[in-house]
Amino acid sequence: MSDEKKSAPARWEKLGEKSVAQTRVLELTSVRYRHPSRGTERDFVVVRAPDWVNVLALTRDGHLVLVRQFRFGIDAFSLEIPGGVMEPGEDPIEAGMRELREETGFVGKNARLLGSTHPNPAIQSNRCHFVFVEDAARTEALEWDADEEIEITMLPVADVLARARNGGITHALVLNALFLFEPYWRARSGASV
Repeated sequence: MSDEKKSAPARWEKLGEKSVAQTRVLELTSVRYRHPSRGTERDFVVVRAPDWVNVLALTRDGHLVLVRQFRFGIDAFSLEIPGGVMEPGEDPIEAGMRELREETGFVGKNARLLGSTHPNPAIQSNRCHFVFVEDAARTEALEWDADEEIEITMLPVADVLARARNGGITHALVLNALFLFEPYWRARSGASV
């Protein structure tokens, strides 16, 4: 305990930034900061990406709509909830309803925002918003992007939560969404933890 510093962390002063690389999905920037008391200056990498939205779509019979797709970052398939990139200025609930409809053909009612997170504030500047939709039913045609190939499935909520706990769902943002959804589900279904 005697070696621990007792003061709060300092807010570094931003001195400037420059774009290092820009792609279709993100911009990589180098941001220069100075520590306020030490005077140390450092360049830090920041990924600037649009905000994202993920959707928990609950069917009338207590199933969640899931998508399974190949993910290039892990070179493997991932079981997830529908979601995607938001358009600049787009409302998270509208974006969530759009992504749900485009990826799965499902629409629903009583859409609301469960919460938002910073996916990785150490290096990313964006947020991910979590939208909950009730009474989801497949009524629309699919509108996949050119490279999307999605397997759509529905599983009982209890099965989805069990997969999240046993490593069957590994996407961190999907786990965040389930964390925010679970109290609602427990209260609605009377299920215990």
